[in-house]
Amino acid sequence: MASIFPGLRRAAPRLTQDFFLCHPCVKQPRPLSDSPKLPIKTNISRTIRFNSSAAAFPEDAGQYSKTPLGSLSRTILKKEQHPPGATKRRAAKFFPETTSKSVAYWLLGSAASVFGIVVFGGLTRLTESGLSITEWKPVTGSLPPLSLADWESEFEKYCASPEFKLLNPHMTLEEFKKIYYMEWGHRLWGRFVGMSFVLPAAYFVARRRVSANMSLRLLGISGLIGVQGVLGWWMVKSGLKDDLFAPGSHPRVSQYRLTAHLSAAFICYTTMLWNGLAILRTNNLLQHPARSHSHLLNLSSGSLSFFRKSVAGLAILVFTTVMSGGLVAGLDAGMIYNEFPRMGLGLTPPKSELWSSFYSRKEDQSDLWWRNMLENPSLVQLDHRIMATATFTAILALWAYTRFNPRVRAALPKECRKGMLGVVHLVMMQVALGIGTLIYLVPTHLAATHQAGSLALLTGVVVLGSRTWIPSRAWRLVQKRVKMATDSGLSGAKPSMHRVPGIKGKAAEPIGLRSELDAMQKMGPPKRA
Repeated sequence: MASIFPGLRRAAPRLTQDFFLCHPCVKQPRPLSDSPKLPIKTNISRTIRFNSSAAAFPEDAGQYSKTPLGSLSRTILKKEQHPPGATKRRAAKFFPETTSKSVAYWLLGSAASVFGIVVFGGLTRLTESGLSITEWKPVTGSLPPLSLADWESEFEKYCASPEFKLLNPHMTLEEFKKIYYMEWGHRLWGRFVGMSFVLPAAYFVARRRVSANMSLRLLGISGLIGVQGVLGWWMVKSGLKDDLFAPGSHPRVSQYRLTAHLSAAFICYTTMLWNGLAILRTNNLLQHPARSHSHLLNLSSGSLSFFRKSVAGLAILVFTTVMSGGLVAGLDAGMIYNEFPRMGLGLTPPKSELWSSFYSRKEDQSDLWWRNMLENPSLVQLDHRIMATATFTAILALWAYTRFNPRVRAALPKECRKGMLGVVHLVMMQVALGIGTLIYLVPTHLAATHQAGSLALLTGVVVLGSRTWIPSRAWRLVQKRVKMATDSGLSGAKPSMHRVPGIKGKAAEPIGLRSELDAMQKMGPPKRA
């Protein structure tokens, strides 16, 4: 036994040099001068058995690479450097998990710009300036006429329009410049809205500050802005030809095209506002996952289910009422029956006036009902009054429901109560503006304020909806964060304290995140309203 140890001591240096090579040396090729020096009597086959890499034998690399074992070693090394699915994972990681708050602030700023252009567009219509520019030049039209010859050319084109012939035959060039600048400013503002949205959207996506889902939404909003510009010119075009409105009537744009243009603007504004608020809310929820779980769990309770659905219904009702107001504006229906709540001798005009065969265009009068609803100024104004009254009543009823129902009042979060009260104040202001606009024969300042009030009321309902809405994606992210914090033991938050009922002397008992996570997994994500 004593003779074995001297032999092992003599063999140890050879074993370390012959068989044991470090893993980095095997994977990374070295120049010939830096290659490991093997003993003269090295058993090459035994070394290959333990180190299947041609890089360990640079002097025999050419012959070794042709062997089956060398091919296998290259395949294994390639898989280690480029594992399967790595390209897909890198593509998936291009978009972050959440969107940056800076994107939310930019979306809210873009929504404010759309709010302004909607109000300015109302002023353009009320001052009858929308038909002053008779051509649509998206690029070259960015500059106004710069010389007297250019101004005279634009004025000659306007003189050929029906509006000049029937309404403004005595208009001078200086008076034309006023309405021209109004319409030019409106179109220039529209170009600014498009450029200030598309370019920053591309920047945020390129800088990886937008999630994959939000990038698709930004693409949709960009397309909607382009459609809005086309709808604007399509609307103006309807007022430049005699055959697009009734002969002898007041030259105006089509009420259908005006309503389509207005609805696209409202949808564009709502999507910007909603997504901006959604980004801020998601980031706020992820800051305190455990607390956010309790908050979302409370919103998903059955006692608030009717309230959440009612808020969504209110948004639809307000939007529909605004679109009926677009028909009123397109037909100048606010210029008749300028009293409230009566319309003439009663609450409604005579039946013969509401259902007149004058508006039917078919011999069998099959289009009598819907053409009267959309083209008869008396019935259009009555419809708008009915819808506005229904909206006012629905908002007050929902507020009373949240105020006097004990279960709903106890479960409703504080920010939702404030949002509901804000909507009540906005609808009262909007009703007062609508009645004032009607009684005073549609003055410009009151009519423009009334249009701005409609958008403000929709804003209040959208903000209330963003506070009551249960975001399923944010819920999953909250679950993921709580699970990660629980598994790692680094939640970053103190355990919540719950009072133990019926036990004196023991004020509270800590409940860890594990119990909350178990409850979340049992319940699953709440359903959307």
